[in-house]
Amino acid sequence: MRKKGTLRSGEVLCAVAELFDLPADVIAGLPRLELIGSRQLYLEGHRGILSYSEERIDANTPAGALRISGRDLTLLAMTGEELRVGGVILSLEWVGHE
Repeated sequence: MRKKGTLRSGEVLCAVAELFDLPADVIAGLPRLELIGSRQLYLEGHRGILSYSEERIDANTPAGALRISGRDLTLLAMTGEELRVGGVILSLEWVGHE
């Protein structure tokens, strides 16, 4: 149970982001997702690939594993921080996320 007047760390980060007019995802170290239709996904802030097939890609992120399900999935580009997936993206699911 929280004491009255105390803030959780996530609330503090959001307050700091708002105070300095910064994106909350950058302050909190959260991944950034950009979905372009159902054909391409851009993921910034990943921590590696956990599994890979043409039907499913699991990417590790600070917020938990992101499961990308679809058809003909391919890694179009990958760097230490960024990942671009192409194919027919049918669903995105956080696995092991609160």
